[in-house]
Amino acid sequence: MTLYSPEFSESEQSKIDAEFSRLTENKSVYLDHAGTTLYAESQVKAAAEQLQRNVICNPHTCRLTGDFVDQVRYKVLEFFNTTSEDYHVIFTANATASLSLVAENFDFGSFGNFHFCQENHTSVLGMRERVSHAKGIYMLTEREITGCSLQNGSSKEKPTDPGRSLVTFSAQCNFSGYKIPLDAIGNIQENGLHTPGKHIWGTEGKTSNNDYYICLDAASFVATNPLDLKRYRPDFVCLSFYKIFGYPTGVGALLVSKRGAEAFRDRKFFGGGTINYAYPHTMEYQLRESFHQRYEDGTLPFLAIVGLLEGFRTLERIVPKTKELATMERISRHVHGLAKYLEDQLKQLKHPNGEPLIQLYNKAGYQDRTRQGGIVAFNVRTDSGDYVGFGEIACVAALHGILLRTGCFCNIGACQYYLGLDGDAMDAIYKRAGRICGDYFDLIDGQPTGAVRVSFGYMTTIHDVEELLKMLRSSYLATKPQQRILFIEEQAGQLPPVLQKRVQNLRPKLLQMAIFPVKSCAAFKIEGYLKSWPLTDQGLKYDREWMIVDMNGMALTQKRCTELCLIRPLIKNDVLELHFGDSCVSVPLSLEDQAADSAKCVSKVCRQPVEGLDCGERVAEWLSTNLGQDGLRLLRQSGQRNSSKDQQKLSLVNQAQFLLVNRSSVRSLQFEEPLDDTVDRFRANIIIDTGLAFEELSFKQLSIGKVQFQVQGPCQRCDMICINQKTGERSPETLTTISRLQSGRMRFGIYITRISKDTGDLQLSCGDTVLVE
Repeated sequence: MTLYSPEFSESEQSKIDAEFSRLTENKSVYLDHAGTTLYAESQVKAAAEQLQRNVICNPHTCRLTGDFVDQVRYKVLEFFNTTSEDYHVIFTANATASLSLVAENFDFGSFGNFHFCQENHTSVLGMRERVSHAKGIYMLTEREITGCSLQNGSSKEKPTDPGRSLVTFSAQCNFSGYKIPLDAIGNIQENGLHTPGKHIWGTEGKTSNNDYYICLDAASFVATNPLDLKRYRPDFVCLSFYKIFGYPTGVGALLVSKRGAEAFRDRKFFGGGTINYAYPHTMEYQLRESFHQRYEDGTLPFLAIVGLLEGFRTLERIVPKTKELATMERISRHVHGLAKYLEDQLKQLKHPNGEPLIQLYNKAGYQDRTRQGGIVAFNVRTDSGDYVGFGEIACVAALHGILLRTGCFCNIGACQYYLGLDGDAMDAIYKRAGRICGDYFDLIDGQPTGAVRVSFGYMTTIHDVEELLKMLRSSYLATKPQQRILFIEEQAGQLPPVLQKRVQNLRPKLLQMAIFPVKSCAAFKIEGYLKSWPLTDQGLKYDREWMIVDMNGMALTQKRCTELCLIRPLIKNDVLELHFGDSCVSVPLSLEDQAADSAKCVSKVCRQPVEGLDCGERVAEWLSTNLGQDGLRLLRQSGQRNSSKDQQKLSLVNQAQFLLVNRSSVRSLQFEEPLDDTVDRFRANIIIDTGLAFEELSFKQLSIGKVQFQVQGPCQRCDMICINQKTGERSPETLTTISRLQSGRMRFGIYITRISKDTGDLQLSCGDTVLVE
């Protein structure tokens, strides 16, 4: 077990706490420092006093403002242990603007390529749209970046006319907190890439002879870690100051090494402050001699830049350096210690059956601070291994006063890597399901589309971590799902509007309906454009109103004839069409039309006599021909049939009006086939997804939309579920898997009966909310 050892002394911690008393007053726990850290109270007070004390105006007018701006440039260089001899400081709006500036101005030459890391912020992906002058674009994995040294340490061959290739990666992943070893910077600059990565765009060709430049997205890293630019020398460093100080926003920087400056091409645009002169009557102009001035278009955000001075001073005052450790080194140790403690505590959270509560996402663990920062990414799981949507976690956390982040954190590549999503899964999430960055569409077929992230700053305390752990224990180990959902719904008014919308989706929904017009044949599914279906006093309209009987009048089922699953029904206009391959036959939907030209007959279902109408010779011959059995007939139920228990009216079903199946229970079987195919094996009328496997077995009553149902009991399964409903092939492991999961019992799905006997115009609709008693 990891014991927490504080980095700050008691007196230091007291001073820090005093700067953030608003958190205590608002009963808030702030755990999204990777989004932005918080500003200290004395910091903003001192910044305001500075504005009151001085006349700070446009630097083109006021020399004092220019002096302030120059002083900030010096502090930025000092903060990263470098000087103006080695790096230029260009002020930008934020790290994204810095990345854009590099993409627009980097000169790739004739053969240069753009390489980026998969686990990068979305803004790095945006660079691809502005590097069309590169020869090719490649995606690198983190391992391809860190394993970049050429074998035997030999340097790459220098061509006479090399291209310039740009490699962009994050020093610290903002999804997981994993730190890419910064030694990779020098290795790539010296030796190039061992592999170019996956070709994404442009011309694919030999690239090993190019000169390689490094663009380091340091926004996440420098917020809580020291970056020594004397030791590591990336050509470009992109950052946002609000990540470090919390205030002010709207100002970032691009640090450009002297080598990097030589790789910038002449600008195609200039703005005020970037030129010595520009003629209106000719195309002549002259850029400023100072490198940073050429790229700072227009008037700088000078008030925000001046405010950075108090950011530097406050950080050094609140977290003073020691003889051994500088300020940022101490902050790095502090946030890593908290993350390490949290990770250890999360691993110990177990359900009563021993299953872990938390699925963690990291690469190297939390033992080595040089590889892992103060970020912990995870998802919550149920005792059956199903995932809890991160949107629900966001709701629960907000109601407990905990501010954290959920989703993909503008890092879809890292999300793809840690969640194990292939191209098809990505398309299912973003193209077919329509998820967008920042929404709370958190589960698709039970699989997460994002995660929960907590991240720490120098003002985070061990108490904050314990509050998060307390929330997870009380909400997900000591509380049943229905209780938790009720708690969220009752408190929903306290949530932000975007989370209030998520509350509406906490309850399970009716995902799909299926009717089986011909007993034991394939389903007619209510989905897609067909959202609703009417109810009758027997169940879903047309469900199991027909059945196929043999020459002895006995009902034919898939146990005797697996090919029945290949007969596909289609309800179209006023007829029921039956399809088998390319062959088709139809019968009227109207019972009156059927009765006008049909003979009466009697058969049995579950030992009960059933009155029926023979549907005629044409469909009988069609059935016998396609199923290869003589004497087959199609019968339609015409007389009333009641259940033996409660006199409910039944169609040709075996036991109850409806069969309900929970997709979460189906997922737990983990068959090596598409989930929809496994769901089809159970031939349910009503399909829901509660997020918890086998939860439906505890239901007593439920309502779907406006319709109330009584649970009759579990469905005891036979070997019919071993039949793949698309192919007719048998796979016995279906039954054995259910038996193993339920200690020898064969229960799967539940029988339900409508309580109300007043049919009226009642119908069920896909998307109806399922409420369970």
